[in-house]
Amino acid sequence: MLSNADIFSISSQKQFEKIALKVFRFQYDNNLVYREFCDLLQVDKSAIKSLKAIPFLPIQFFKTHEVVANNNPIQETFTSSGTTGITTSKHLVTDVSLYEESYRKGFSQFYGAIEDYAVLALLPSYLERKGSSLIYMVEDLIRLSKNQNSGFYLFNHDELMEKLAVLEKEEQNTILIGVTYALLDIIEKQPFKLKNTIIMETGGMKGKRKEMIREELHEQLCKGFGVNAIHSEYGMTELLSQAYSLGNGVFECPSWMQIMIRDTEDALSYVADGKSGGINVIDLANINSCSFIATQDLGKKQSNNTFEVLGRFDNSDIRGCNLMVM
Repeated sequence: MLSNADIFSISSQKQFEKIALKVFRFQYDNNLVYREFCDLLQVDKSAIKSLKAIPFLPIQFFKTHEVVANNNPIQETFTSSGTTGITTSKHLVTDVSLYEESYRKGFSQFYGAIEDYAVLALLPSYLERKGSSLIYMVEDLIRLSKNQNSGFYLFNHDELMEKLAVLEKEEQNTILIGVTYALLDIIEKQPFKLKNTIIMETGGMKGKRKEMIREELHEQLCKGFGVNAIHSEYGMTELLSQAYSLGNGVFECPSWMQIMIRDTEDALSYVADGKSGGINVIDLANINSCSFIATQDLGKKQSNNTFEVLGRFDNSDIRGCNLMVM
């Protein structure tokens, strides 16, 4: 059985592939939903020798099935946001320490020690419901920052603007992580000239504003906050790891997570670097659920393993990969 240390100490592509293949075999043996999906694809477990041969479970399964790879008690149930009447995804987490280690190490890999920052969170849509994995993560980062100025903001925008001004004056390194529409609300009230603050948007208008293309959105946010770049976080309910963009919408994964781009017409084949297609995610921290997920996001990967998120599939089904979803 793989340990947390095996997953979080990966330092080469060869090591990643070796552990990913071990995780595949473990999940085939222990995750009944995943095994049934693989069997429908007539996959022979012993014949899987490369990452591209591994079947990726369509993300909709988290809406319709219990995707778990052991019989341990459920410690946390993370749920996706959704409008009334829409079935939401459920990620049943049997070992929440894997999630905590993943986002703590992931943050550290891209930003350094959390204690160096004040963490301000403007996440109203997430705070107003239960089961958000993002709130779980940010709450913990706020606590770990040990900074008395760290905290959540709901609709108290004036208080947040005052706090930003104080932290700038003190030259305190700060991260403001916010849902996109709320960040736009702030800069419409007052423009800023921030020198010590990272603005990180979590994406999505949550039905509050018209969706915008990334370039236009980031241009507005850069101008409004007076910063050179807008950072972004790519994560989802069904994953226990996040990729980060330090600007220009170019994301990078931590060492235990990788992206592969599948052909939109043939879900079992892959496109060349630089071509757009569907985003498949390998998240080895997901060892107790499913580490191989075909998302409904469209993206493009470069040869250096960075990637961009270009949007979402128009249709609800992932073509060629919707077996068993009904």
